[in-house]
Amino acid sequence: MSVPEIHPQLLRDCHYLGTLPATALLLHRNASLPWFILVPDTRMEDYLDLPAEHGGAVLADCTAVSAFIKNVLGFEKVNFAGLGNLVPQMHLHVIGRSRLDPCWPQPVWGNLEDGAHYAPEQLQEWQSVLVRMLKLEPAQTED
Repeated sequence: MSVPEIHPQLLRDCHYLGTLPATALLLHRNASLPWFILVPDTRMEDYLDLPAEHGGAVLADCTAVSAFIKNVLGFEKVNFAGLGNLVPQMHLHVIGRSRLDPCWPQPVWGNLEDGAHYAPEQLQEWQSVLVRMLKLEPAQTED
């Protein structure tokens, strides 16, 4: 996949980890919970408007990230959403949730206070596992 142009707000809010077969993979900077954002390479704004084959490939990337959250990070619950009300570029949220997270059982939007940030070593570790597990093409530089 070519690297899509990513909306500036997403880049401000997230670490860019690299690309999966159908999406760019971002990780929200707030380390209170694992909040991944996947950005498909398309000008369409809504997932449900994608042609079936493209939508299937995007969903496969989301499913793979969900498996990472559950099987590697140990979360039992994953929230999945595509809202795009504030950032018009299509992006999908895949978020590990637990009864112990700071905004459970509420949604993360509007309920997650500023939290800890990821250490560079944590980002590198997760990126390495994602390279092995999901064939992530890692970003060349981290912001």
